[in-house]
Amino acid sequence: MSASRTTLRRAGAITALTAASVLLAAGAASAHVTVHPESYAKGATDGVLTFRVPNEEDHAYTSKVQVFLPTDHPVLGVLVHPGDGWSAKVTTTKLKTPVKTDDGTITEAASEITFTGGKIEPGQYEDFNVAFGELPEDTDQLVFKTLQTYSDGKVVRWIEQPASGDDEPENPAPSLKLTADDASPAAAPARTAATTTAKASDSTARELGIAGLVVGALGLATAAFALLRGRSSARS
Repeated sequence: MSASRTTLRRAGAITALTAASVLLAAGAASAHVTVHPESYAKGATDGVLTFRVPNEEDHAYTSKVQVFLPTDHPVLGVLVHPGDGWSAKVTTTKLKTPVKTDDGTITEAASEITFTGGKIEPGQYEDFNVAFGELPEDTDQLVFKTLQTYSDGKVVRWIEQPASGDDEPENPAPSLKLTADDASPAAAPARTAATTTAKASDSTARELGIAGLVVGALGLATAAFALLRGRSSARS
């Protein structure tokens, strides 16, 4: 085998491996449990939060999802829409500090929502809708720690919170920003309460995917240059 062909094959192999690694990283970046919209106004009333849960496993389905709601800054008037095949159980907790509203004093609030009975197959996700009556006014962020249980017994704990200035943790908890203005929240997912083939949608995934294509193109260009150089040397 000529030196130029050997160079071309090696360059092609390196290009393929590099591009594959980048694209795999892009897929992983989009597989977190998230809440939509990403923000609401403080004290917002009569809204909906959508928890998007993707399946990250290749050989197991998601069989249970537990969403924990903060009780130090409670979400009031929680109602659930579990979707086809799923059932939902809402657990309430007595509040350490009752909340005064126009309708009276609230002493209990939802602390956990457990979804069971359905399946999220590999390569799919499920959207779980949770309606609320009122969001708190005394905090800038709500964190919803979430446990995702698979049919093989594995439990993924989406409970980590990034420290100020740190990169996103490996298993971040879904979080909702609460703003001081009354602007409408960002658009919720286009499809809700349905199991759909998962697609990477965040900007990080798109950027990594583009980076993979660029790396591939550069690798092929390098291989072509090596081949032409080899042929030129052979003719000399």
